[in-house]
Amino acid sequence: MLSAIVSVSVLSSFLGGVLGYAAIRFRVQGNPLADKIERVLPQTQCGQCGFPGCKGYAIALTKEDTEIDRCVPGGQVVVMALSEFLGREPPKTVLVEKPQTVAFIDESICIGCTLCRQACPVDAIVGAAKQLHTVIRDACTGCELCVTPCPVDCISMEPLPQDMLTWKWPCPGVPLALEPKRTSASAGLH
Repeated sequence: MLSAIVSVSVLSSFLGGVLGYAAIRFRVQGNPLADKIERVLPQTQCGQCGFPGCKGYAIALTKEDTEIDRCVPGGQVVVMALSEFLGREPPKTVLVEKPQTVAFIDESICIGCTLCRQACPVDAIVGAAKQLHTVIRDACTGCELCVTPCPVDCISMEPLPQDMLTWKWPCPGVPLALEPKRTSASAGLH
């Protein structure tokens, strides 16, 4: 019995050492620029930009052949932040920001097909096959990906009610954090 314990201990120590060495030797380095760009994006993982989530869009932006105005949920604020961060000229067109919405399922029409649940990138829709589905409002990002696959059109997008957590200041322009830095020559003009 003692010899079995010793042999298993020696074997597990050896295999642990091999795995530790392999983890260090074959470590995959990520793209640090893509990681920084991803932090600027809103992390809705909606795919409206044409890429599989915010990480895919951030990787595409590092190649400099992708436009910086493809993030619909981020709106003009994200476009300006990406423009400043990447040192690119902001596009001439201004993204029209739509009000923040969440999905609503009319349970009297829902047939329980689960197509909406499969399309939701953030698992905000709960329900089983041939059962009613509902949306977890706090988890819904408003990406509208669940609306198209619904065969009975029971899903609609409703504006998020304004409360202390969702209200935004209705001030036009770019936020102060994204304003261009003043130089000493322009500081005297104001």
